[in-house]
Amino acid sequence: MSKLERAWQNNSLWLWLLAPFTWVFFCLSALRRRLYASGLLRSCKVSVPVVIVGNISVGGNGKTPVVLALAEHLHTQGLTVGILSRGYGGQCTTFPHVVNRTCEAAWVGDEPALLAQRTAATVVIDPNRVRGAQRLAQHCDVIICDDGLQHYALQRDIEIVVMDERGVGNGCLLPMGPLREGKWRLHTVDYVIHNGAKPEKEHIHMQLVPEALRSVRTGEVCNDCPRAFDRAIAAIGNPQRFFSALQQQGIALTQTEAFADHHRYSAADLRSDETIIMTEKDAVKCRAFASESWYYLPVKAQFSDDFLSQITERVQEMRNGKI
Repeated sequence: MSKLERAWQNNSLWLWLLAPFTWVFFCLSALRRRLYASGLLRSCKVSVPVVIVGNISVGGNGKTPVVLALAEHLHTQGLTVGILSRGYGGQCTTFPHVVNRTCEAAWVGDEPALLAQRTAATVVIDPNRVRGAQRLAQHCDVIICDDGLQHYALQRDIEIVVMDERGVGNGCLLPMGPLREGKWRLHTVDYVIHNGAKPEKEHIHMQLVPEALRSVRTGEVCNDCPRAFDRAIAAIGNPQRFFSALQQQGIALTQTEAFADHHRYSAADLRSDETIIMTEKDAVKCRAFASESWYYLPVKAQFSDDFLSQITERVQEMRNGKI
């Protein structure tokens, strides 16, 4: 956790030194929203429904499991699904770029690589969300946009915000706090999902359910995996959530190590003679140099209130012109 993140968490007094910058951020973001609302800045609507999965705060809140669950469910309903991502952390510079199962995470980003490997969806990366969406709309029935809640140039049909136990932090906008937009934004989206934390009555509750351990090297399910590990690693927005989940599963950990979100692993970061457990997002970056004693724990999102069926029904109504 960075010094700034700790200050947000503790609501440190020195954050008030950043108040002028927060005021500038507020003014610029408010002006930008007003320009899009008035039509002075152009927004584009594509020919298929667009579902945005994002957040109002910086850092990982559990968006990727939501995108995975949506893509898998919509596919089972007979829809051709496209997933649009920025490709953060990847080295690719030619866009829009279609991600296939063999693309390296270092080239396309860890989350797009994972999404391409885990789903039947067409995954496209492009920092220009409109251009990427137009590419997917050519042959997809629905587009799921991984992040991009604040990218108003792309019109959307359904907005989903994912939050975790950190909530809105100290309630302040960047850089005094973690918020990209004010708390008011939660009242304008279609769904608010709480990852693990107890939600408000009208919000959706999500739990990440662990699945069978898999080998990092082969991706195969491990039937005789160890229950004790020399080290657990995580390069996600909230590493402690992963470490706590492992301990709740009765897995013994000698050491835990948190890396920065989207950290680009190299063989020098890890010891091949150690027994290591990691997240699936870490595994896609470590597979090329993985030891046989490295494993990852995939998780599956489960939701309250028949959430996935609600989304499917709305998407089908949009495609049939009923909305």
